[in-house]
Amino acid sequence: MNYLAVGVVVLSMLAGCAQAPQSAAAAAPRPAPLAPSVDKATALGGQRAAGAPYEVVGSEVWDVKDPVSGRTYQVFVALPASYAESPGRRYPVLYVTDADYAFPLARQIGRRLNVEGPKLQEFILVGLSYVVGDDGVTSRRRDYTPTRKGPSSAPAEAVHGEAAPYITYLREQVLPFVAGRYRTDETQRLLLGHSYGALLGTQILFTDPGLFAGYIIGSPSYWYDKHVMERFERDHASAHDDLPASVYMYVGERETPAFGNDADMVADARRMDAALRAHRYPSLRLQLDVLNDEDHLSVAPRGLTKGLKYLLAADAAK
Repeated sequence: MNYLAVGVVVLSMLAGCAQAPQSAAAAAPRPAPLAPSVDKATALGGQRAAGAPYEVVGSEVWDVKDPVSGRTYQVFVALPASYAESPGRRYPVLYVTDADYAFPLARQIGRRLNVEGPKLQEFILVGLSYVVGDDGVTSRRRDYTPTRKGPSSAPAEAVHGEAAPYITYLREQVLPFVAGRYRTDETQRLLLGHSYGALLGTQILFTDPGLFAGYIIGSPSYWYDKHVMERFERDHASAHDDLPASVYMYVGERETPAFGNDADMVADARRMDAALRAHRYPSLRLQLDVLNDEDHLSVAPRGLTKGLKYLLAADAAK
């Protein structure tokens, strides 16, 4: 099985920290409120009928432009249930890549885990979606990969390797936008990525580790460009004595050639885990789980659930 091709197709089908500088948050523009665009039933928490599209009630969608590339990306936001009633409270903020899939999934899992009492800290959820006008495959292939040497199975016209400018866009546009508009606790700024999204998350971890305090790295595509991310890891280690972050990494046990994959993603994840542990970084908190009976396409909900518990356990906030 070509796990990359299948994973990209499925994602497209599903689509249809260290403390940030306060000056950046203070300087961030505060956009005008969204104009009312939903009917009364939806505003009260229900859903419209008569064939109207289903929507994630209580969510917001913003266009946030990248002034360098000229591209406009969409950002989704969902606030915790207590947000309006707690005007003095700040909340952890979780950013998720591939938002068309991961945003509704993370929102519902986060809510469900707290149904019978608080298991997780409440958090602000931010979905990092794609360029307006792009399909998800095009955006993620370009923005989530570290080099231009994409897989041979990609179309000849495919663009890869623009993760570095995308990371700059996140740092200079998206994070200040969110911090300036919502009551985020910037010391608990977290990132979730799966597959290519996890490749992006790992690149951020090694090149701009202060951008996020915690990471959920799911089924990372470390095979990319002949394991180029291992060079990123070595470059970081050669210049730093520490890596201050909490990292939860997961991979499905079936993500190996024995189950039809083109690469051994389990071995890749274990090798990265071993390399990080070998440096004995004093501020690194790290866990890798190989989840039984899961493959590249089935593992994400389970990995996300375990990652949320790892990074946002309610008892850890006491």
